[in-house]
Amino acid sequence: MIDALDRDLLQIVARRMTLVAEVAAAKREGGLKIRDARREREVLEDRTRLADELGLPRGEMESIFRLLLRASRDHQASLRAEVPPNDIPRTVAIVGGHGRIGGVLARLFADLGHRVLIVDVDTELRATEAAAAADVTIISVPIEVTEDVIREVGPHVREDALLMDVTSVKEGPVRAMLDATRGSVLGAHPMFGPSVHTLQGQRVVLVRGRGDAWADWVAQNFVARGLVITETTAAQHDRAMSVVQVLNHFQTQVLGLTLARLGVPLEETLRFTSPAYLLELYVAARHFAQSPGLYGPIEMRNPRTGEVTKAFNEAARELADIIAHGDQPAFDGMFHEVRQFFGGFTTEALEQSSYLIDRIVERT
Repeated sequence: MIDALDRDLLQIVARRMTLVAEVAAAKREGGLKIRDARREREVLEDRTRLADELGLPRGEMESIFRLLLRASRDHQASLRAEVPPNDIPRTVAIVGGHGRIGGVLARLFADLGHRVLIVDVDTELRATEAAAAADVTIISVPIEVTEDVIREVGPHVREDALLMDVTSVKEGPVRAMLDATRGSVLGAHPMFGPSVHTLQGQRVVLVRGRGDAWADWVAQNFVARGLVITETTAAQHDRAMSVVQVLNHFQTQVLGLTLARLGVPLEETLRFTSPAYLLELYVAARHFAQSPGLYGPIEMRNPRTGEVTKAFNEAARELADIIAHGDQPAFDGMFHEVRQFFGGFTTEALEQSSYLIDRIVERT
């Protein structure tokens, strides 16, 4: 009987998606945005109220409907709900299109109806040829060769076209693009990896170099696929990335290296693990499952890496000294200083991390 009910549930979800497709068509015709935050709040409030009346667990039911709403947005985006009916398809060349992020961008622009040219080390089509033919040329190659590729490709980009990069540092590549071409220039940084299950809500940072019309076009296309845009300058981007990426990756690598050298088998610690420790391990192991060729350049080429690693080492030495001396008042002072820095974010952190921990417990 439960199996039959589950099949009924799936049939109902399928019927719901059919209605979502009709909504997508209406939104496209009316020039409406896919996401309506007010409507989503109304839906969640109504469904959780009904869940309470039915004696169902409120939190779990809210999670289910949040997933349904996300799937609905993703379906609308795949149906080009935010692409104007009179939108002109463009030719987008992706240099490095067989790479993982390059592949994500290729699918994104193809899904939106644009013609995509793929250039990579294994293609007959060369980067200079594609750049000459394209309206938009995107450089999606390893950081260490990005500026060399920009200098090679840039002179072939038409004045009425766009040259864009998607590397994790921005000051050097944006400057190189401005020097290499007379066309429009845009720096971009997707703040997600290629293994994400959906683009809905994922963030992309944009740095305008030259030509607002093309920057607006890229932003419109990204938003139409569900991405969230953050605009900034190249210097502000690299400063923020020195914390968001360099500090984060550095501390994860220190944790991993320490674990590897302590001599305590991972399996032994897992027998005693708490959900929070398991979450930390997942983040660290996920990091080391990927390519050192990706993370090394991110940390080595950020202009503020030295400043960040110095601050990390100083903080580690200070904390180690406090612990070694058993100085509880100093430890309390450290806690107070950091808690003040986080401020009200601690409340959100407790709520969101508890949600993640609950999901991990469910699946282990």
